[in-house]
Amino acid sequence: MRVAAIDCGTNAIRLLIANVSDNSEKLVDVARRMEIVRLGEGVDRTGLLAPAAIERTRQALLGYAAEIAELGVTRVRMCATSATRDAGNAQDFRDMVRGVLGIDPEVITGEEEAALSFLGAVRGLDAPGPYLVFDLGGGSTEFVTGTTSVEHAISMDIGCVRMTERHLHGDPPTPAEIAAATEDIVAAVDTALAAVPGKQARTLVGLAGTVTTVAALALELDGYDSTRIHHSRIPAADVARVTRDLLSMTVAERRALPVMHPGRADVIGAGALIEQIIVERSGHDTIIASEHDILDGIAFGLAAD
Repeated sequence: MRVAAIDCGTNAIRLLIANVSDNSEKLVDVARRMEIVRLGEGVDRTGLLAPAAIERTRQALLGYAAEIAELGVTRVRMCATSATRDAGNAQDFRDMVRGVLGIDPEVITGEEEAALSFLGAVRGLDAPGPYLVFDLGGGSTEFVTGTTSVEHAISMDIGCVRMTERHLHGDPPTPAEIAAATEDIVAAVDTALAAVPGKQARTLVGLAGTVTTVAALALELDGYDSTRIHHSRIPAADVARVTRDLLSMTVAERRALPVMHPGRADVIGAGALIEQIIVERSGHDTIIASEHDILDGIAFGLAAD
């Protein structure tokens, strides 16, 4: 069965077209796409999705819709996450999606987001459970623990876009700004780790673009290589080193890094800081970076329906 999964978050909109086996145990990529649309730009401040952000997302979706039609997809599901949970004008976004794709986006809860991310992350992972999986997005970060299935999950309103807009205004950010962001993030992470409970997990797995970009920098890759990044094990000390480096750089300097997506350069400092604090507060000395995440979970779920 050929399915299409779309994940629309605060910062990026991503597409996975995949063939899924009849028993829903194996997924073979046909296409993966990602566009930085910054749908959640300003939501933390205004409570509304900006018309320009909705239009950027519409343009990306037009391209995705054409590829879905061309590749003969039989089932499509689009999940919208943090930004559209927060926005007072989310109906404008839903109307736009229906006009482009012909389906309604599912504005899922943080707990549903966590469960889908967990499913995508742990299937095929060669590491001992129980797992602590976190999905570091633009507006929120989902924390989930379990071994073969989700046992505990929580969503916290810390993400790379939200923390940048709230705290990191300098270029590069000042020590005072970093300290304020750190205090905010530590409080949220400690709350999450107590709720899930994350400190009892044997393996820490990180998802999404911040985590994979930090892994690429830690591995000192000459270019972004998903095959080398997927399931790489990054020491906590390397995460801390990369975070310090990123926070000391200007946006232009980050954008010049060979593994950096240009649309991520202005928010990667906050994202790396969130990752570093999760690693430290959970007590792990290594993090596994996964290229498989909520998109894979959506795809597996489509085949199982």
